[in-house]
Amino acid sequence: MAYNSIILRLELNHELNHFGEVATAISKAGGDMTSIDVIRTTSESSIRDITVQVSDQGESQVTEFLKELAGVKIINMSDRTFLAHLGGKISIHPKIPIKNRDDLSRVYTPGVARVCTAIHEDTRKAYSLTIKRNTVAVITDGTAVLGLGDIGPHASAPVMEGKAMLFKQLADVDAFPICLDTKDTEEIIRTIVNISPIFGGINLEDISSPRCFEIEARLSELLSIPVFHDDQHGTAIVVLAGLLNALKLVGKRINQIRVVVNGIGAAGVSICKMLLSAGVTQLVPVDREGAIVRGEQYSQPMWQWLADQQQVENRPGSLKEMIRGADVFIGVSRGGLLHAEDMQQMAVDNIVFAMANPDPEIDPIEAGPYVRVLATGRSDYPNQINNVLVFPGIFRGALDCRAHHINEPMKLAAARAIAAVVSDRELNELYIIPSIFNEQIVAKVRHAVIEAAILTGMARRIPPDFR
Repeated sequence: MAYNSIILRLELNHELNHFGEVATAISKAGGDMTSIDVIRTTSESSIRDITVQVSDQGESQVTEFLKELAGVKIINMSDRTFLAHLGGKISIHPKIPIKNRDDLSRVYTPGVARVCTAIHEDTRKAYSLTIKRNTVAVITDGTAVLGLGDIGPHASAPVMEGKAMLFKQLADVDAFPICLDTKDTEEIIRTIVNISPIFGGINLEDISSPRCFEIEARLSELLSIPVFHDDQHGTAIVVLAGLLNALKLVGKRINQIRVVVNGIGAAGVSICKMLLSAGVTQLVPVDREGAIVRGEQYSQPMWQWLADQQQVENRPGSLKEMIRGADVFIGVSRGGLLHAEDMQQMAVDNIVFAMANPDPEIDPIEAGPYVRVLATGRSDYPNQINNVLVFPGIFRGALDCRAHHINEPMKLAAARAIAAVVSDRELNELYIIPSIFNEQIVAKVRHAVIEAAILTGMARRIPPDFR
């Protein structure tokens, strides 16, 4: 259940009511008071701001209960999440103050003409003389936003702004949200190519499958800067990081396990590819129609790619059939697909990553007694699989070495770096993946990505700390 934080400004008539009645009414309505601030008080009345944690459905209940109390007036009600978004969450600030004509002539005309000429003569200088070297475009068409689906470019903007905030705060990368008002694949590709000169990297976000595969692949061919679809690769990288630590905990080797992946969309395909790159030899991709079978023919190109892989099993079956004997289940599909009896059919020391949001493929409480290591996509359970662990560090590294692309070795290096943040001493069933606020993450991922880029010829620049 989703919870919101609201602020109620109430005026209380002391003759008709006392604060205990207000507190009781809020509690009965399902609200949880987290703070109380007295704004003004006299002998007759007082005005207070009360912060209340409440479910989506309980917000109206709280106000209705309070309206029934004598001597209580609701002056205002604010949603703290909406307040945080007023006017947007990001802004642009100049690095150099303009205080006089001399400053103006240096940063703008006529002085800027010399800089423009220098870049015209050698476009590589854009990296040193413009914001290009530290700027990423966060681009969406609004067709697959979080769990909301196709909500369009305007409604997707708060998510893209939030991502830009995380880029800046976690990795000091200047990211800018770009929400495109088109679903046409060719127009999206053409638009991104046309705006790319000012950016050092492209982060594709919340673009529906299967269009996202073609968009990323084509852009990677057309551009010589990193193009990274975070819903695919960010998720896959952090899944592999968590799996490496979970396998260490249960004493199994990645080339000896049988893995079932349910939900073969953007994230599912990328997870499968990452698992194969990491050494998985027994893979069972499953979608709504059942298992994708080696040797069969499929109209969806990515499903066909999987069906052509030797590591994919060649027998059909439903999810419940295929999960029998599996060492690992990875779900990026929808909630409530599995139950306790399915967990009992898995191998000993089983690992379950149930990442559907907001409801996992199996309820964590129900799964608990029958799963050795459990992870979800939610922050209210241990072992949250969150791609915020990936994109800040991977772009920081790619920008710093001016990588042409982000290739498979760079992704594998990022996964291993994230896994390594959890020490053997700390590793346990409830802690296989580090917190997104762990200060080591970005630095370790950056270092691993740059090292892999140098070794595979992706780097156009060797950062000073690698010389």
